[in-house]
Amino acid sequence: MATAKKAGKKTAAKKPAAKKSAAKKPAAKKSATKKAAAPKKAAAKKPAAPKKAAGTRKPNAAFMKEMRPSSELAAVVGTSPMPRTEVTKKIWDYIKKNKLQDGVNKRLINADDKLRAVFGGKNKVSMFEMTKLVSNHLK
Repeated sequence: MATAKKAGKKTAAKKPAAKKSAAKKPAAKKSATKKAAAPKKAAAKKPAAPKKAAGTRKPNAAFMKEMRPSSELAAVVGTSPMPRTEVTKKIWDYIKKNKLQDGVNKRLINADDKLRAVFGGKNKVSMFEMTKLVSNHLK
C-alpha cells in the first residue's frame, strides 16, 4: 500500500506539470502575435522632421546693435562702435593675452589698471559679473 501511495503521488505530480506546459503554449502564441504586431506600429510612425541648420538662425537685433564704448572701456577694446558680442570677445582676448584669468579659480578675472577702471575699482571680478559691469560702459 505504501508503494501505491508513492505511485499515486508520482502520477499526481506529473499531471500538474503537464498542465503547466500546456498553459505555457498559449502564452507563447500571444507573445508571438504581439511581436508580429510591433513592426506594424513602428512602420506607422512618421519620420522626424529635419532640423534646421545652425547657420540659418537670425541673430538677436539687440545684441547686434552697435554701441559706443566709454573712454575707460575704449582703452581695452578700441574706440569704434561695435556690438555687445564683439565687445565681449575683445575683452576676453585682452584677458587671455595679458593672462589675467585667476590660476586657481578660472571664473575669476584679476583686473589690471585698465580693467580696474571698467570694473569700478574692483581687483577681482567673476566672469558673470564682468558682463554686467561692462554694460555700464556702453552707450
